[in-house]
Amino acid sequence: MALLVFLLLAFFTGPAQFESSSTVRLVEGPHRCEGRVEVQQNGEWGTVCDDGWGMEDVAVVCRELNCGEAKWTPSGTLYTPSTDKDQKVFLQEVICQGHELNLSQCDQVEVFDCTHDEDAGAQCEKPSLTVRLAGGPHRCEGRVEVQQNGEWHTMCHAGWGMEEAAVVCRELNCGEAKGTPRGTAYEPSTGTDQKVLMQEVICQGHELNLTACEPVDIFDCFHNEGAGVQCEMLENVRLVGGPRRCKGRVEVKHQGKWGTVCKAGWNLSAVKVVCRQLGCGKALLTKRCCSTTQGQGPIWLSEVSCSGRELSLQRCSSGILGKNNCTHDDDMCVECEDPFDLRLVGGDTNCSGRLEVLHKGEWGSVCDDGWGEEEDRTVCKQLGCGESLFPSAKIQKFGRGVGRIWLDDVRCSGKEKSLEQCQHRFWGHHDCNHKEDVAVICSGKPCRWNS
Repeated sequence: MALLVFLLLAFFTGPAQFESSSTVRLVEGPHRCEGRVEVQQNGEWGTVCDDGWGMEDVAVVCRELNCGEAKWTPSGTLYTPSTDKDQKVFLQEVICQGHELNLSQCDQVEVFDCTHDEDAGAQCEKPSLTVRLAGGPHRCEGRVEVQQNGEWHTMCHAGWGMEEAAVVCRELNCGEAKGTPRGTAYEPSTGTDQKVLMQEVICQGHELNLTACEPVDIFDCFHNEGAGVQCEMLENVRLVGGPRRCKGRVEVKHQGKWGTVCKAGWNLSAVKVVCRQLGCGKALLTKRCCSTTQGQGPIWLSEVSCSGRELSLQRCSSGILGKNNCTHDDDMCVECEDPFDLRLVGGDTNCSGRLEVLHKGEWGSVCDDGWGEEEDRTVCKQLGCGESLFPSAKIQKFGRGVGRIWLDDVRCSGKEKSLEQCQHRFWGHHDCNHKEDVAVICSGKPCRWNS
């Protein structure tokens, strides 16, 4: 008898007996990476007996389904509704080493004695879809992309609706869903080497993230069919209540109303973004409310997280708009340097004269230590005044400055767009007097000063 069983096993064990495409799935589990194991033969789905079923076999199933690590080998009977009594059991035993790419590469034994009470199950890591919106005007609008196995994929527009958009907006803390535009509306367009995720998601609209939605495999989708999402977003940013426009309480506009920003999560990186967005200078300070009047109305933002490199506050992540436990005692204020500006004074036009720069709201002169042709060129270029006429003019022609001497030892390479980008000492640090003030003459004559 033992010899007969051995011969039967030897006869039925061999190369894969089922189709190589879409050969395995997990059904009736809480997500696509857990459930009763089913394999496909000739277009029909059947179960696998749990004889010899172990972690090596589950590891292969998880790998084939892009489901991460194998976690457990539960019985298939745990997953309801139970198997239809008419459904077949296709495999008595699967013998994997654990390194195979898919179940069809393992040795199999066809069924000779198994019922659905012995169906095999598999539990893999729960899938996690990291989502982003790319190519849009801000982080809450753009082409839908999800990350899988370290690569970003686009999502197919087929079946994509406001329910799915609502989940994406919720996951990204972006307020209400506003629309589902085509992903091709957002430039730069998707690279031809970027993959399309061959899967739809069906959401009810109440899920916290896309992972919780039901996945549906698809077989035909291209980049020109990509999905897009448009969520609510901040409309604008301003600083109010301070002595000048680059210092004050941070307020953002949403749904046509101005509201404040809570201190929770706020740091100097966020201040850098605000200063840049408002066209102000360097970020100097962030603290709780610094203005004489307290903020009123909604507190729109909290838990703001910026890297400091974003072009606008809209591109930073944050908590859900308007959902926080803050009070106006937690309102944030920031201080930025005033915007950098320069001018030429004392000449016949605004393209010639003694050089003055604006810092902290006060005009001051520049010392001529190390000043040369590249520095002249940078000033003329910034003012839109054509080419510099080198050597620089003698200071006596335009009179001496009074008050502050802001810059000394200025060094430009000639590539800078602004004198502010050139190397120099700290603002206000110098060893000069006004006899050494820089003057510049440029070739252009765009307009005369008003008398």
